[in-house]
Amino acid sequence: MKVRHIVLGLLSITVIAPIFLYTDRVGTFVNPSFSAARRDFLDDVGAFSVSGDNTRHLNVLQHQETSTLKEPIGVVYSEQSTDSFPKVTTEHKSTRVLSATNEERQQKLSNPIRQVVDRAPPNLTTTLDSHPNASDISAVKLEQQPTQPAHKVDQKEHSDNKRDRQAEPADAQVRRLKDQLIRAKVYLSLPSIKNNPHVTRELRLRVKEVTRALGDATKDTDLPKIALDKMKAMEQSLEKAKRVQDDCATVVKKLRAMLHSSEEQLRVHKKQTMFLTQLTAKTLPKGLHCLPLRLTTEYYSLNSSQQNFPNQHKLEDPRLYHYALFSDNILAAAVVVNSTVSHAKHPSNHVFHIVTDRLNYAAMRMWFLGNPPGKATIQVQNIEEFTWLNASYSPVLKQLGSPSMIDYYFRAHRSNSDQNLKFRNPKYLSILNHLRFYLPEIFPKLNKVLFLDDDIVVQKDLSGLWSLDLKGNVNGAVETCGESFHRFDRYLNFSNPLISKNFDPRACGWAYGMNVFDLDEWRRQNITEVYHQWQRLNRNRQLWKLGTLPPGLITFWKRTYSLNKSWHVLGLGYNPNVNQREIEEAAVIHYNGNLKPWLEIAIPKYKNYWAKYVDYDVMYLRECNINP
Repeated sequence: MKVRHIVLGLLSITVIAPIFLYTDRVGTFVNPSFSAARRDFLDDVGAFSVSGDNTRHLNVLQHQETSTLKEPIGVVYSEQSTDSFPKVTTEHKSTRVLSATNEERQQKLSNPIRQVVDRAPPNLTTTLDSHPNASDISAVKLEQQPTQPAHKVDQKEHSDNKRDRQAEPADAQVRRLKDQLIRAKVYLSLPSIKNNPHVTRELRLRVKEVTRALGDATKDTDLPKIALDKMKAMEQSLEKAKRVQDDCATVVKKLRAMLHSSEEQLRVHKKQTMFLTQLTAKTLPKGLHCLPLRLTTEYYSLNSSQQNFPNQHKLEDPRLYHYALFSDNILAAAVVVNSTVSHAKHPSNHVFHIVTDRLNYAAMRMWFLGNPPGKATIQVQNIEEFTWLNASYSPVLKQLGSPSMIDYYFRAHRSNSDQNLKFRNPKYLSILNHLRFYLPEIFPKLNKVLFLDDDIVVQKDLSGLWSLDLKGNVNGAVETCGESFHRFDRYLNFSNPLISKNFDPRACGWAYGMNVFDLDEWRRQNITEVYHQWQRLNRNRQLWKLGTLPPGLITFWKRTYSLNKSWHVLGLGYNPNVNQREIEEAAVIHYNGNLKPWLEIAIPKYKNYWAKYVDYDVMYLRECNINP
């Protein structure tokens, strides 16, 4: 009996329902009241029970309400629309959006649960979220969002495309042209393309055209009007080549070979650039070579009485502000003195002790005799006059004159030389660079001195440094540990046990260039002998490379007082991004690096800080063609 009921029920669904549905559409137009009868019938069929079990309903598919049944939306394309591919694409998208929206609305109206949720108040909607079919119910919220009309969709996509075009880099077309050239060269190098004369000739022609159109352009506005046409023609030729050569593995292999070759060329060019930069930085410009020759000639034409500086009685007065400046660059030394005096509150209390070499001694004296620094006192000494400074006393002087050291700098074959060329700078052969470790011997009657490099510019009064309490330290300097490469492990060889046992690799480094030294404390702690001991241990350059900062870090280890960073700002000789506010507020700015302000390779925006302290109207500068 049960089987019979089931058969009858299925028969009524499979036979009667299709007939009813077939005539339903016509009935809605002929007799609207028939729709209500159809709904009653579907409700009866949907609630059909088997063996009196009202909880087991047949899975009858729900059908669309006649009130929501729509004709399919047609899209008519005009002749103009076929000329604009993006417009056709937009119409397609608009049609798909509207069609999908209509289908979703029909499904929503035919689903009784969704109808209930639509009509339900907000508190009931929240309750339904916990229903087992909450995932179906939650989808209703998305369907409730209003659908944008087609013209608004067109406007939105047009604005998106406009924003995309605006977001393109200024050299987008240039990059595409360059990429095309690379692809063309790859194809031309493949055997399958070489065996096809027609494609080869076409690609070579396109390469010439694109190269000519590209020229020296660096941005899209530099390209000629024909560039776009050449790009399209090249793209068509590349597609032909792609059909001829469809072996991706071969193309990838060739691209890898080209990449490796380019990287090797880049490495070679970087090395050459580094060498040429070092060479330029250490080569004396013609004007600066002319200047000491002209000044020396002038100096020896003076009478002996005219060759002396005034106020020599101030040279050993410990109550005054004494500066130590060791340089063979006349113009650089002049800027240091002029900038310091121009900002001094009491210029007559400032004394400058300049030490230079034999070649520049007469020229240095002549410059300051002809251009005295106001009321300040000047002393110029010749390093040759320091008879106590000899190889038997100074280990570094002995090392600098050794054949191995000269060979290290001047040998022709440098296959085993240091990778960092700055360590091979011949300036390290000059004892002037090492005089900073002999300040008590040079100034035996002074108790404090301010050491200045010749590549600095003073922007404020420095007399306050003499009143600083160094708290028992010998050296007052600005620390540079804010930058990772200015820590001890960047200067010292910590693989050597002598270094690793005595020093911290992450300890902060500090800067030479503006340092205040307590000479009384220096003598008490015998710092010069500490320096000599470490120099003897480094005779084979196993502890550090040459220079003055590494031995300075060792010699003044735990003997350095940290100054406020505003006293000394570094980086103007290599870093174009030094904070402008820090430069303006600094007491001293330092052109450490290769891009010195008196060279043509100087960073332009920093050059005026130095140049404003040079009087280019001085006769000697005009005669040597030294201009701003």
